[in-house]
Amino acid sequence: FFSSTSVLLIIVWCARVERLSLVGMNTEPELTDKSVLEFATYEDYLDQHVSAEDLYYLEEPDNARQIVELGYKGKDFMSREEFEAAKKAALEGPLKRKKSLDAVCSAGKDVSKYPFLYALAQREELVRNGKLSTIIFIRDVIDKKGHEVSGYIDYGHRLKTEDFEEYFDRKKKLLPKPSDLSYYNWKTQTLSYNNSSTFQVIADNEMGLLFKHKRDRKTINVDPKGPSPGDNSHRVVLKTEEYTQVVIYDHVTRRKN
Repeated sequence: FFSSTSVLLIIVWCARVERLSLVGMNTEPELTDKSVLEFATYEDYLDQHVSAEDLYYLEEPDNARQIVELGYKGKDFMSREEFEAAKKAALEGPLKRKKSLDAVCSAGKDVSKYPFLYALAQREELVRNGKLSTIIFIRDVIDKKGHEVSGYIDYGHRLKTEDFEEYFDRKKKLLPKPSDLSYYNWKTQTLSYNNSSTFQVIADNEMGLLFKHKRDRKTINVDPKGPSPGDNSHRVVLKTEEYTQVVIYDHVTRRKN
């Protein structure tokens, strides 16, 4: 509650501030959801719009905050309810994004007519929960001139870093990137290798290209002429019109008890 003196000060000062705001027509821009996180409380938010002159004439910080909250310093200020709602939305944003990435994107989608997407859908939940690790080899044409790219993709890494709903909805086409386990551009002859959180790339050895699983230390041999891709690993050559060539390597991790 404010004293009678405080009320009088607030009324007089509000009248002056309102006249100044009408003359200048200057208003502060409304805060974005992200910027509200800079303020611990609504009072801290109001304090950013309280001037030294306000404090001099109104004497108490609560009085100065009151004229801001009542809108006498412009209309582009959030109410307490708007501030709390904006702060909640800003805090929940990254969590919602993480949940969308963790969700099984293929659930409820009919991709039975597309062998590659169907194969991804069958493996998605197992890869997400860590029961299966999958490497996808893709070779495909990327433009009308017939230029090709190829590469080995860590399916689990891509699931963690991309929203696969766009792939399962066929709005985007999954293709190798320079940031994948391996990438080769047949036109520019650009070659790159990258380790992921699950696999270590072992290149330039007598056995050809290998991928070592970081958890169980088993290696996956992707040589198509090799007798086997390795322990606990299975190789699937996928016949599909979606790509020039697709080979899937599944590795089941055996955890020690």
